[in-house]
Amino acid sequence: MVKIRTFRGICPPPQYAEEVASRPYDVLNSAEAKQEAGEKSLLHIIKPEIDFDPIADEHLEEVYDKGVENFRRWLGRGWLVQDGKPMYYIYAQTMEGRTQYGLAVCCHYEDYLDGRIKKHELTRPDKEEDRMIHVRNQKANIEPVFFSYPAVDEIDGIVAGITESTPPHFEFTAADGFGHSFWKITDDAVNERITALFGEVPAFYVADGHHRTAAAARVGQELAAANPAHTGDEEYCYFLAVVFPDNQLKIIDYNRVVRDLNGLTKEQFLAALEKNFTVEPKEGTYKPDALHTFGVYTDGQWYALRAKEGTYDDGDPIGVLDVTILSNLVLDEILGIKDLRRDKRIDFVGGIRGLGELERRVDSGEMAVAFALYPVSMHQLIDIADTGNIMPPKTTWFEPKLRSGVVIHSFDE
Repeated sequence: MVKIRTFRGICPPPQYAEEVASRPYDVLNSAEAKQEAGEKSLLHIIKPEIDFDPIADEHLEEVYDKGVENFRRWLGRGWLVQDGKPMYYIYAQTMEGRTQYGLAVCCHYEDYLDGRIKKHELTRPDKEEDRMIHVRNQKANIEPVFFSYPAVDEIDGIVAGITESTPPHFEFTAADGFGHSFWKITDDAVNERITALFGEVPAFYVADGHHRTAAAARVGQELAAANPAHTGDEEYCYFLAVVFPDNQLKIIDYNRVVRDLNGLTKEQFLAALEKNFTVEPKEGTYKPDALHTFGVYTDGQWYALRAKEGTYDDGDPIGVLDVTILSNLVLDEILGIKDLRRDKRIDFVGGIRGLGELERRVDSGEMAVAFALYPVSMHQLIDIADTGNIMPPKTTWFEPKLRSGVVIHSFDE
């Protein structure tokens, strides 16, 4: 069962919340972050290379030091303030009329090492190391990770009771139109009940933030090893997550674009597809509406693909995924793309950008073909994590992203 606890969160005062809260570090490149960052933006802390002119290499020691300096400055100026007692927090996000309610909690690093916090993606050592340096230097989890858990009716009821009867501590609508609302749970008895209820939850599932999760767990492990008096209850043993019930989350499609047809003409490519798929030209755009269906856009035309019976294994949690079917039967077999992580001929487009972005990439001549996929379900994600499997690269896209700076966890004791 998972172990969580309350913490003294560091939050922006309500009047600064919208200015401080930022998009996560990994959805913006440095130039975009520099352009987007206002005076109070957390981007100065999570992407401190933007404070150099010209923009510095994000891995330089002076850049990491600048992040620490900025964090201390934000605290000193009152743009971030630490609460006086430990508690949990509710963080709600609204997108296109749908709201999901998460709890900001502190998770124990041993749950990650022991497999009670389950992952579904591989991590890159260089990205882990970069985030580790930030966590180690800041002595804080500046950005939360995004977890899911099997929904618990009583937890849902507690959250609903608070959010329906109490105005949020702050709320704002970001530039992308997504709403963000934040409550502090100050009642000690309610916090104790939440802790007890999560003590019966068998596992958390990493939805977004695999590198940050791995980095935070490794820092906790590192500090534990360096402390002869380590008990396992120190603040550094815990890291920040916002946990959402699985029945409130929606995974968005994660699509693919490819630069060329591997020497084939359009007609040869379409003919090759017919070995494993039914191929149907469509009027206008085509968005897949069921598992094992795909949209293909090339030369100004959309086609609907449906995988034929016998081309996938329903009993294999990885083999049954549409990304696996597409990778094996199209990207590899027809287009010769065998390594999705390294092949420069392929790129990935989050479904939040719409089918128009796929058309634009092809119509511009940059890409030859685009593939629209039906999104993975939470059931599939949990099944893969529970069986110890790893999803293919670029399979899940969760939206909206957590805003960084809504709440921070410090272990600077």
